[in-house]
Amino acid sequence: MEAKPRIVGATSEVVPLALPKGTTKLCELCQREAHLQCTECRVTFYCHAEHQQADWVGIHERICPLLVPIRTQTLSSLQEAGRIEMKLKKAELIEICKLVAQSKLSAGKHQEALPAAQFCLRCSIDVHGPRSVHLVPAYLLLAEANTGLGNLTMVAELLSQAEWVVLKSPECGHAVHHRLHRSLGRLHTATGNLEAALLNFANDIYFASEAYGLDSTVTCGGYYLMADVFAKQGKVPVACSLYSEVARTWHYHLTKLLETHMQNVQNPAVSFEPSCDNAQRVEVDEMLRTMLEFEQNRSGKDSAQIALVAHCLAMLCFLGGDYLKALGFCSEALQASQLIPNHDLTEPIQGLLQLVQGLQTEPRPGLD
Repeated sequence: MEAKPRIVGATSEVVPLALPKGTTKLCELCQREAHLQCTECRVTFYCHAEHQQADWVGIHERICPLLVPIRTQTLSSLQEAGRIEMKLKKAELIEICKLVAQSKLSAGKHQEALPAAQFCLRCSIDVHGPRSVHLVPAYLLLAEANTGLGNLTMVAELLSQAEWVVLKSPECGHAVHHRLHRSLGRLHTATGNLEAALLNFANDIYFASEAYGLDSTVTCGGYYLMADVFAKQGKVPVACSLYSEVARTWHYHLTKLLETHMQNVQNPAVSFEPSCDNAQRVEVDEMLRTMLEFEQNRSGKDSAQIALVAHCLAMLCFLGGDYLKALGFCSEALQASQLIPNHDLTEPIQGLLQLVQGLQTEPRPGLD
């Protein structure tokens, strides 16, 4: 049986005579003259079907009915109470678009993330004005999407606008500074300006530590990116030192998550949620795998570091329910740890290995 094609919304042609005199409808994505409109909300327009489909998959399917009251002007909406209500509804849309865009970016769907990020920026300008620091998250989402698509000229322009807003906003918090410098560091890394990248990652680490703490997994993301730059420069000892710091931070964090997970499993009266969301798990998995491969491929391998990172990956896979991969990383971690007499990770690695082996032969309810 053939799979049914995915429904991507429906459109109808815009009838110019039905519009008020002198009115031109613009495409939701490119702002060119529109010839189609969404038949669901009838307040969103497109220049052609391709842009309608891209917007539907990117964000419109999620917010279509929410746009009707915002884009339909009434007597009530023109009054003070109505304007306040509209502002609150737009603020809700901004948060939805942020979450959708970030989710798609974490999944590597950079093209699909663009419509949500673009709408987030336009709505943020409507609510906060063109110079507000509240625009920065939208600029950074757009920059990340365009980085993934290789549009580095556009990324530079977006980050320049974000940097200008931040410089004009003394009240801007540490978290915003951290995200801006991390994005600038990634741009400079992509363009080969490694010294500028290191400077921005250093600022990223400073502001992240002020916002989240020195031992935070957010802060150690800056160490990881800085280590990558040092590796590109051939400064292997420095890169190794930073990778070790990242591995220690994540090992501590994952160990705590694993302990909490097992306590919840052993107490049926307590309902529990996944230890970390899928988007975060994918990002951390990629980072840890890069670190493990780096250590395995360099001369003078550090068995302690291999054991540490492989154990991190084993715990991450276990928490994600992928027991086969968890078993493989457990075996690799155990093999590395046994090369070091009385290594303190050998016992916890063996414990996790036994747990995974038991689950493979006799799955427990609630762990799927």
